[in-house]
Amino acid sequence: MAVDAIGSALSATTSDITESRLNQEDFIKLFMTELSFQDPLEPINNREFLAQMAQFANLEQARVTNENMDSLVTLNATAQSLSLLGKQVEAGSNTGNSFIGTITAISFAGGAPVLTIKQADGSVITDIRLSQIQLVR
Repeated sequence: MAVDAIGSALSATTSDITESRLNQEDFIKLFMTELSFQDPLEPINNREFLAQMAQFANLEQARVTNENMDSLVTLNATAQSLSLLGKQVEAGSNTGNSFIGTITAISFAGGAPVLTIKQADGSVITDIRLSQIQLVR
């Protein structure tokens, strides 16, 4: 899951990462296929089997670490957005215009914070992402 950061410093790197899921069941299927097609005169070496198990364990640990890191990034984005509540910010809109206002509300859509900004003239701008915030005053 890609999460925005203030000024979009993080969104470009996290959105390019694609996940591939290989679980224990897939590994067992792969290993059983390997065993069924092995040469009976040259069976699989115990060291090779242990090396494959170690590689799978490392892969699983990396996957769990990645999930935990995603959770930390989401938690950090939440903390960033909550700290902006009531502060005056300069933000850019999707059309390229920038505006100044005070953050009055925070909601969450798809696990990412969405800000509501009230401008000095009383107009309210909704659906602002953290990546659109350019300056906090």
